[in-house]
Amino acid sequence: MIVIKSLRPSALSAYIGRPLAVLLALDIAVAVGFVIGRWRWLALPDVPLSIFGGVIGVIAGFRNASAYARWWEARIVWGAIVNNSRSFAREVLTMLDAPESGPRSRVELADMKQKLVLFQIAYVHALRSALRGAPPWPEIATLIPEQQIEFLKTQNNVPLAIQQIIASMLSRCYARGWIDQMRWVAMDRTLSTLMDCQGASERIKNTPMPRLYDSFIRLFINIYCVLLPLGMVASLGLWTPVGSTLVGFMFLALDKIGRDLEEPFENTPHDIPLTAITRAIEIGLRQMIGETKTPEPLAPVGGILW
Repeated sequence: MIVIKSLRPSALSAYIGRPLAVLLALDIAVAVGFVIGRWRWLALPDVPLSIFGGVIGVIAGFRNASAYARWWEARIVWGAIVNNSRSFAREVLTMLDAPESGPRSRVELADMKQKLVLFQIAYVHALRSALRGAPPWPEIATLIPEQQIEFLKTQNNVPLAIQQIIASMLSRCYARGWIDQMRWVAMDRTLSTLMDCQGASERIKNTPMPRLYDSFIRLFINIYCVLLPLGMVASLGLWTPVGSTLVGFMFLALDKIGRDLEEPFENTPHDIPLTAITRAIEIGLRQMIGETKTPEPLAPVGGILW
């Protein structure tokens, strides 16, 4: 996610890159051919550019609104994952209690609490990695015992498998009397909410924008950019590259913005900052179990928070 508050004009131009350079070259060629080469057939002053531009702008605006809605929904879902991860850790640390007074039982309970919180940290890292198509093992190797790592490597959906392990651990706590039924139900409800968030994230990841919707808008914008210098050259002459490139830049930027926002989990500078979010979850949960040496919060790199 880009976090800098302002961008230099050069950065804005570089955002479009090659299409903008091609458009500028076309504008210059048309202007030179019409004015210097006297190729009058290049001029198409009767092309209704304003009508075409208005229609394309409305369509592109709808597409960009849909793309931003996907991006914002992804951010809301991960905000809920943050909140419910903290709630789950709080419930683990406050609701589990050993009725036995023996020191062994107390040690086992403390160990169980720590494991549950660490498994929750592993869950958010595994979910982030799954959404980005990356292996989760470097992140979770220090959080989960080696035997269970080997089991997880056999699973297609690693976050789901971790959730199942957490639920099994809570079931053992219930069987030992460390948690009563009402508290177990409350904690299971938190896990179910986390699973709903995972399902929402997977839905956004696995359901792209309709390809025809995206492709036709790009085609219309490209055709419009080609027609721009032809429609302007009769009135602007050698100034055609200024007017045509400026207008084309706006439409190309609209198209690029929509395509960048429609996939919020692709690990690009325009995605939601999953790495920073999961790092914040890990720091908070580790501090809740009393750890003092925690990872540092992720800082932006080159104006981008990953």
